[in-house]
Amino acid sequence: MGRAYNFCAGPAALPETVLRQAQSELLEWGGERASVMEVSHRGAAFEALVARAEADLRTLLDIPDDYAVLFLQGGATQQFALLPMNLAAAGQGAQYLVTGHWSRRAVEEARPHARVEVLADTADPEGRYTGLGGLDGLDPDPSAAYLHYCHNETIQGVEFPAPPEAGPLPLVGDFSSTILSRPMDVRRFGVIYAGAQKNIGPSGLALVIVRRDLLERAGQPRARILTWAAHAAAGSLLNTPPTFAVYLTSLVLEWLKEMGGLEVMGAVNQRKAQALYRAIDGSDGFYRNTVDPATRSWMNIPFFLHDERLMDPFLVQSREAGLLALKGHKAVGGLRASLYNAMPEAGVSALVAFMDDFARRHG
Repeated sequence: MGRAYNFCAGPAALPETVLRQAQSELLEWGGERASVMEVSHRGAAFEALVARAEADLRTLLDIPDDYAVLFLQGGATQQFALLPMNLAAAGQGAQYLVTGHWSRRAVEEARPHARVEVLADTADPEGRYTGLGGLDGLDPDPSAAYLHYCHNETIQGVEFPAPPEAGPLPLVGDFSSTILSRPMDVRRFGVIYAGAQKNIGPSGLALVIVRRDLLERAGQPRARILTWAAHAAAGSLLNTPPTFAVYLTSLVLEWLKEMGGLEVMGAVNQRKAQALYRAIDGSDGFYRNTVDPATRSWMNIPFFLHDERLMDPFLVQSREAGLLALKGHKAVGGLRASLYNAMPEAGVSALVAFMDDFARRHG
């Protein structure tokens, strides 16, 4: 039957060429006559792999030398707690913007480790997150450790068109679902972090890009394994890393360079998002997206049917058509299509064609 188009929000699709290369190298990698999962992370071959992955990432994102790049275990959710541990002194405040599910989770995980203040919450009176109203005129507390925000809310499909102004504070951005999807200015941030399982690689790995002067902060009492500076000093090899995840990430970064880099990828991703939004908006109400058009996500597009009784038929028939994981998150319901880098334009075209056909048959 061939591979289906996987619209899962995460763990998400990986580029097929990357998977096929990994398949071909699974038993013998890089002349080692053993799998990459079997070689020592202290050996020269794996150390070279990590160094190459970091160099490729720095090239793609134009990361300056005064930023450290860390490949860590635990995913982005673990970084919710490690942020205040590493950046906030005892009793120091940390400021947060809440724009959806994941920024709210970040607040919850930070509270045990810092005096958290929600600078703004964009929920509407019914508690829904459908835009970024209420963020004008922010006045961050200059005594706080940092200002945190989530650049793209994967569940609600709300995305910042541009980073917020942090004033004198280091800006910390959760880029789990948008990093590497288009160019970005790393220099605007104190910290950028992301779970890998959307645009970077497989689950089990987290990326942290941190300005080196912030590594000098004492932060909270914590174990060495929870200290970014220790990982930076060890070149992301302080402990045994998730070696297969790092290897696959290195292949994804090579693939992105071969595709033409982030300028090219950004143009492709914009076309994919526009095609799907056109299909939704042009359906005469059969499908609807409730997000403010000015803040619609390129990566995660939630939408709803005009009749909820059609949900099960839509999901069954779309799967039969080779379109996977279109069910929306339980927090908002409906449907959701995630259009990460590995989703080809042909996949979006197939989804749009199915949606048009489904509407004709059930309208």
